[in-house]
Amino acid sequence: MPPAPLPAAPSEVAAPVVVLQPLHFSDPLRWLRAAGRDLWAAPGIAAFYGICFWLMALLLGWVFRTRPEYAMSLASGCLLVGPFMAMGLYDTSRRREAGLAVGLSHSLTCWDRHLGSMGMLVLVLIVLELLWGRASLVVFAVFFNTGMPSTTGVVQAVFNPQNWTFVAVYTAVGGAFAALVFATSVVSIPMVLDRDIDALNAAITSIRVVVENPGIMLWWGFLITALVVLSLMAWGAGLVLVGPLLGHASWHAYRAAVARLPTPA
Repeated sequence: MPPAPLPAAPSEVAAPVVVLQPLHFSDPLRWLRAAGRDLWAAPGIAAFYGICFWLMALLLGWVFRTRPEYAMSLASGCLLVGPFMAMGLYDTSRRREAGLAVGLSHSLTCWDRHLGSMGMLVLVLIVLELLWGRASLVVFAVFFNTGMPSTTGVVQAVFNPQNWTFVAVYTAVGGAFAALVFATSVVSIPMVLDRDIDALNAAITSIRVVVENPGIMLWWGFLITALVVLSLMAWGAGLVLVGPLLGHASWHAYRAAVARLPTPA
């Protein structure tokens, strides 16, 4: 008679299965409304992070005026850094949801219990950023037909009829990398903050959310893009409000897309 199998070691116990929840087209607007309530409840925290987002936009604008060929690379860097900078906003929404006190000190140290997973996510996204930056430089070198634009004629040079091929390729390459970064990070960073999960599973879950809800995630991405573009009109000052609003909304997007862990019996 074969011996009875030994009980599984603690490390061999399967992790809880990540369950996704159905989303609806009205959800992104609901996330923004919930984010507005979070922002109103903690205006000081929102102002701190909003100013940080504004400074990022000013840096991007300065680079675009002096070295336009690096604009896409820095824009991708902002796209990668932004969600990590917004961790404090995720934590503020999380603490309000749990009925806990909120404060700037809590938001600035919320990442210290997740250094391993966050570090791996940073590594993955930095690799994507480097590839994106290199691809943008290659597209400039190969498809830009009228020489590098000057600091005073960037828009005119880019939209010169001779450069329409460049605009199409540049937009396609940038869009592909932006979609990949968005799919990888849309819920992964809030998820790592909320539960003890490794970076790989968090990124896979984030991609699953996008794959299973393509229309809704496209709508959410459009709203994010539209709000950011509008906020950049007055020297980026609108990011003081829009940045924190989208940070809080991203937490609520995660809560809507990923089911909570089951409560132990």
